[in-house]
Parts: sequence; C-alpha cells; structure tokens
Amino acid sequence: MQQRTIVITGASDGIGAAAARNLARAGERIVVVGRSAEKTKSVAADLGADYFLSDFAQLAHVRDLAAALKAKYARIDVLVNNAGGIMGRRELTVDGYEKTFQINHLAPFLLTTELMDVLTASRATVINTASAANGFGNLDFADLHGQRTYSTNRAYGTSKLANILFTSELQNRYGGAGISAAAFHPGVVATNFAAESTSWFRHAYKTFINRFLLTPDQGADTLVWLATSTPGRDWVPGAYYAKRALAQANRQAYDAKLARELWDRSEEMVRAGLAAEQR
Repeated sequence: MQQRTIVITGASDGIGAAAARNLARAGERIVVVGRSAEKTKSVAADLGADYFLSDFAQLAHVRDLAAALKAKYARIDVLVNNAGGIMGRRELTVDGYEKTFQINHLAPFLLTTELMDVLTASRATVINTASAANGFGNLDFADLHGQRTYSTNRAYGTSKLANILFTSELQNRYGGAGISAAAFHPGVVATNFAAESTSWFRHAYKTFINRFLLTPDQGADTLVWLATSTPGRDWVPGAYYAKRALAQANRQAYDAKLARELWDRSEEMVRAGLAAEQR
C-alpha cells in the first residue's frame, strides 16, 4: 500500500504525539506540527519525521504553516487538527480574538481552508479533536469572545462545540469534492493540556484522580482508527465519535443553520486578520 502523508497539529505531546508514533509504526509518513521547538523536534527525531513550528495564537503563523505545507507536500492524505487546550483568564490574541476560541477553532479552521486545494485533490480525511466538554458550551454570536460573560470552562466547551459544527459544515461544503471529516472525543487523558489554565480540570492531573485517567495512547485510539479506516464504510463523514462509536453532542451541534453561520463568521474573522496583517 502506498505510504500516505498525515499532518498532525499539537503533535509535540499528549494524544497528538501518541497518534504520530502509532501511525508512523503503521508505515505512514508523519508530519509533526507543534508550538514548542524542543518537544516538536524531539518527537520528529524519534520518528524520523518532518516537523513545523507554529503558534496558533497568531493567525499569521497559521498562514505561514499552510504555505509551507503546500510548498512541500503535493498530497496530504490526512489532516489532524489536534492542537488546542484550556486557557486561563480571558485574554485576547494579537489578532483581537478570545484566545481559547482562536487556538481551538479559528486556527484549525484557517489551516484547513488554506489547505483546501491540496486536501480536495488528495481526497483527504480531516479529523478534528473535540471533547465531551462541548456539552457545556454555548455558541452565542453576540458574545463569541466573552466580552459580557466569561468562564474558562464555558470558553473551552464552546470551542469544542465549534469543532463539531465545523466538522459537519466542512463535510456539507466539501464532501462532494472528496473531503471526509470527523470530530472525536479522546476521553479524559492524562496530559498537561490544562496546566496553564484556571479550570478545575487541571487539578485532576495533580491528584489521585490522575490514576484513573486514560493514557495518551488510549486517548489517541479513536483518532488512529479514523485515520486508518474507510470513511463511508467504517464511519459516517461529518459526524462526532467517541470510543470508535457515534456519540451524542450538545443539541446546538445538530443545528445546520448555526454551522453555516459559524463558518461564515469564521471566514470573516480570518479575512479581517489578513487585512490587518497587510496594513
């Protein structure tokens, strides 16, 4: 079987690194994307893989990443949008957007759309790491960036809800062009993704609860399954999964009108960011 090219963001640690290792062992060509130079280089060196550095808190970095990927790879068979996390108190990025929303949703939205010509030509699978935390999210276009009310957990949940809505609308818009998209919940995994936040989640990683959490390999299982199985046969494109099975999401996740509006609003925001960069 021909070796495929799989790009994984957030692959310097946690389930991203675990998925990269498992997929590399299966013979895939892995491209490691991370923010930390030290960690990203280390994972890539272990795998003999290419790597790229990118900080999703800056949309200019995401555009640069997309351009570099397109310049190097004629095909991208699988794009895994895995980078993200829970932040601390409300903070705006240099682009003027709430940091959780930008890193967890806007940045992967921008990366995917910037790569769309390569992805459609490759009939690619796009996998978005969501979370069961989408259940306490609430997508309110009048307060997307938490100006009126903000909580760390709600901002995270809303960004994970956005991942699921993005997945369904990506499938709706580009499924006919060859894209197969899926979102998934990895489970509660023992990683440091909440270490810098004020969320109660971070306490789980420092207490006895830690022993009950999934390992990164266990958390990566559904990701690896989606990347190596056949869309349309083994899983339903555009859907949300957990433990290799269809999962129930926030009721807003099934609102097609909301998904369309989120896409349109996201396009407006990334265009505004580009215009600001060019001034």
